[in-house]
Amino acid sequence: MRRQVSFPILTLIAVIVIGIMLAIGASRRNQQHNQLPGTLTQNESEIEIAMTDRIERTETEWRRLLTKEQYRVMRENGTERAFTGEFHNHKGEGAYLCAACSNELFSSGTKFDSGTGWPSYYKPATESSVVTEADLSGGMIRVAVICARCDSHLGHLFEDGPRPTGLRYCINSTALKFLPAGE
Repeated sequence: MRRQVSFPILTLIAVIVIGIMLAIGASRRNQQHNQLPGTLTQNESEIEIAMTDRIERTETEWRRLLTKEQYRVMRENGTERAFTGEFHNHKGEGAYLCAACSNELFSSGTKFDSGTGWPSYYKPATESSVVTEADLSGGMIRVAVICARCDSHLGHLFEDGPRPTGLRYCINSTALKFLPAGE
């Protein structure tokens, strides 16, 4: 005899899963943010110097520094419309920086055409460039990508990207500025 799972049990399971995701995201974010200045993080293939120049501003200061659209996306976790951003089809060689704090986020060498209408990258510039956290907005469970330097919302992370990582960092153009190679 087949047993049906009741709605309250499914709700409880969803709440537990969401709680675990939030705890993992907060833990990862705190580990990166609470790292001592000048300490090293080690990856199998590289050693990076952890970012020490965190930027914290009031919301009034962010409103003054960012455009209305940048503020909506980067401080209020908004999303720009697909295929409308400056960098979704951009082909230049260089680095993509955070529009709010100039933190180097992604390299043009990791950019790929995902067909989604947003700039997509398969890995950040360094392990300490971005952090991720659970995003439960819009009735979905997603993973938000956040600038590790200024806590600005950049976009979302999906597990449908190309090799070698299989990840797709789907980023809002308005959250980026481009630094051409050699500058």
